[in-house]
Amino acid sequence: MPRFKQTIPIDDYILDVLMRDLIGHDQKPAAYLVYLYLYGQAVRKKWKPVVAGLRTNADATGLSKSAIQIALVTLGGRELIVTTRAHATAISRHRVLRHWRTR
Repeated sequence: MPRFKQTIPIDDYILDVLMRDLIGHDQKPAAYLVYLYLYGQAVRKKWKPVVAGLRTNADATGLSKSAIQIALVTLGGRELIVTTRAHATAISRHRVLRHWRTR
């Protein structure tokens, strides 16, 4: 069995609410996978923005680049992430939002 360097806590909201909303209601399982990936990266970076282009996200999740694009639009529309770029062809920076947290 592989040993991992770090355990990442996941808020109850992600498992109890967000999974059902994105997969069951919105029919966007790819968005849920992308959010989980970005969430994990954000935790590791102490909640700094995650620098990750389409290829990086695709390689990490096993999804196609077009599925990543659609997922990022969905997550942005749901206000779960904010994506910025310095210019049109720059690598994206994704900030994971946790609006359900009070602190």
